[in-house]
Amino acid sequence: MIDGRLVRGERTRQAVLDCAVSLASVEGIDGLSLARLAQTLGVSKSGLFAHWPDKQRLQLAIVEHARQQWIEEIVRPAMDSPAGLRRLWALHERRMAFYEAGTLPGGCFFAAVAPELDDRPGPVQDAVALANDAWMDLLERVAAQAIEVGEMRPGTDVGRLAFEIQALGEAVVVHSHLLRRGDSYAYSRAAVLDRLRGLATDPSILPEA
Repeated sequence: MIDGRLVRGERTRQAVLDCAVSLASVEGIDGLSLARLAQTLGVSKSGLFAHWPDKQRLQLAIVEHARQQWIEEIVRPAMDSPAGLRRLWALHERRMAFYEAGTLPGGCFFAAVAPELDDRPGPVQDAVALANDAWMDLLERVAAQAIEVGEMRPGTDVGRLAFEIQALGEAVVVHSHLLRRGDSYAYSRAAVLDRLRGLATDPSILPEA
């Protein structure tokens, strides 16, 4: 038998974390409190303490929820693409699609919270850094696979390539939200495609820029 209270409690927890990631993408994570979340959701603050007895544990749960969202919306769908350049392109394309869909009002949770945490050592900074490191490592591994399967030129600096793809992804958040440049998504896609096609042994396996 499934305990209905546990199910309701988990639903509440997920709803709160969905709201928290959304708010943090606009307001950052440092000022986010149980009181702020309770007010936004129209629930009692005391009820949230059952899930997160202190602010740090709430923040860590928010970071983990954002990481899982990134995996579900971007990484897993992209990994269905064939190993190599098409998978590397899919990772960037899924990221652009996630941003364009407006799932988060601020565009990207990690782009929003990284600047406020980069000089604040502690468990929350560590969690955000680990999530970012995991994404960069994935880009590098997929790029290395592209070399292994013969789709990308040998000797390609996969670390530099991952950095470039990441930079072109982050730039979209600033240009589309701060500068209101709607062409940012097209520019980012075209720039990454140009780079990948330039490194490809057979550019025809990738879309035209």
